[in-house]
Amino acid sequence: MTENQSHRLSVAPMMDWTDRYCRGFHRVLSRWALLYTEMVTAPAIIHGPRDRLLRYDAAEHPVALQLGGSDPEELARATALAAPYGFDEINLNVGCPSDRVQSGCFGAVLMKTPDLVARCVTAMMTESPVEVTVKCRIGVDDQDPETVLPDFLSRMRDAGIRRIAIHARKAWLQGLSPKDNREIPPLDYPLVHRMKARFPDLILSINGGITPGTEAEHLQVMDGVMVGRAAYHQPWDVLGQADRLWGDTPPCANPLQAADRMRPLIADWLDEGARIHQISRHMLGLFHGRPGARLWRRTLSEGASTARDAAQGLALYDLAAQQVLQATESP
Repeated sequence: MTENQSHRLSVAPMMDWTDRYCRGFHRVLSRWALLYTEMVTAPAIIHGPRDRLLRYDAAEHPVALQLGGSDPEELARATALAAPYGFDEINLNVGCPSDRVQSGCFGAVLMKTPDLVARCVTAMMTESPVEVTVKCRIGVDDQDPETVLPDFLSRMRDAGIRRIAIHARKAWLQGLSPKDNREIPPLDYPLVHRMKARFPDLILSINGGITPGTEAEHLQVMDGVMVGRAAYHQPWDVLGQADRLWGDTPPCANPLQAADRMRPLIADWLDEGARIHQISRHMLGLFHGRPGARLWRRTLSEGASTARDAAQGLALYDLAAQQVLQATESP
């Protein structure tokens, strides 16, 4: 597989979810899926605890950093500071509808100012040794996506952007919570599919409401599929067989093997000072729809908060895995 094919299936950047422990888990399930960090704001990288915000394990590659911001100079500076960390891609967030993102004038609200976005990505590209990409919505508020989206894509192309992930929903910046914005605005997959026909020179991924088993259908039209909540809540169903998209054999034969391969990683993280709940919360859906799934979730959810040290955390994990094994072997 060549590097520029990792976009065929990617896991969307998700605040409070796609941290280094989540990405480590997802990498155990798939060698090739492109993983994204949580969004990190440009000012946080410039003024905050940079190493804590940008640190990741080399095993996570291919991994992309998503930046939030609307000041070209700040974004260029943040890109330059992130460059030594060796991410495979730097992505600009033009899709998040949260209140705190709007107040900073970045995220989905930037769909209203495509010229500013163009200046931002141009500035980022001058400082980035790797590809700069964009994640956007089809529009916001009362914008007409049929007009706004192709205009936005055209401006991004003129600015030198070649790869864009499109969330196939509008964002309503007033009146809807971030959660509602992920569920209430209707999906418009046909519009995004038409964009691929209209911009054949761009590498376009589709995002929003993608469910396990529908990836191949979208890939008949699009260059890539970006999966968010389904990859988090049903990780095996989305990522367990994903490597077949690249003609490769999946690294794990079943969820139990994935749980076993996670154990040494978990032991290392716990030895570094992590708490088991920081890791296990990302793994609750591993056995979704399979024998032992409820026991797995309950054991990890109820026990993780009381595990006081690494030994107790690892013992809890072993107990949960053993319960699933017994449930799987029961007639």
